[in-house]
Amino acid sequence: MEIKGSVALVTGANRGIGRAFARALIDHGAAKVYAAVRDPATVSDEDVTPLRLDVTKPDEVAEAAAVADDVTIVINNAAVGGFDTELLTGSLDGAREAMETNYFGTWAVSRAFAPVLARNGGGALVNMLSVASWASRPDYPGYAASKSAQWSLTGALRQALREQGTLVIGVHAGFVETDLSSFTDAPKITAADVAEQTMEALANDRVEVLTDERTRQVKHALSQPPEG
Repeated sequence: MEIKGSVALVTGANRGIGRAFARALIDHGAAKVYAAVRDPATVSDEDVTPLRLDVTKPDEVAEAAAVADDVTIVINNAAVGGFDTELLTGSLDGAREAMETNYFGTWAVSRAFAPVLARNGGGALVNMLSVASWASRPDYPGYAASKSAQWSLTGALRQALREQGTLVIGVHAGFVETDLSSFTDAPKITAADVAEQTMEALANDRVEVLTDERTRQVKHALSQPPEG
């Protein structure tokens, strides 16, 4: 996938990994980057084009696909943690929000932009996933479940969009230095590192990015007995 001269859209591009994705695309020569966010006023990078998009609102998803009809790269990055949902007690509202945003939001954006990518030559669809896609977590079960569902969706999209020439990439990371992981002091990689590894995957048509050692260890362990 040629990044130079491309037109990209990044959801949740006003901070964290999304902002790093948008900046990396510009630095690698993208002709235009739509920063798709709930509030366009929160986009501070003057090199990108703000675009209103709440991925949980069907009308805004449809409108974004109509406006950004020139895109060749779509990066599904918008996400919430839903960390207030505990495994055995309390409300399930946080987990529902995580599923609506991380899973159904990614699905809605992918569905809306698939024909756009097809018309523009195929392009690429990138989903920002997590090591939690493969590791069930009793301390944040809602987030982990949403990322596992999103990983499953990514595989389905990869098969479905292959015929139209769309490269589908899943990016997995452990803890990244963002607001989303501010609750832990565990080792973290930078958002810029995640973005740069993703640019390399785009340039080399690689379908999976394992951004850190913890993620690579967990992926390898999937073949081990579940007791481990």
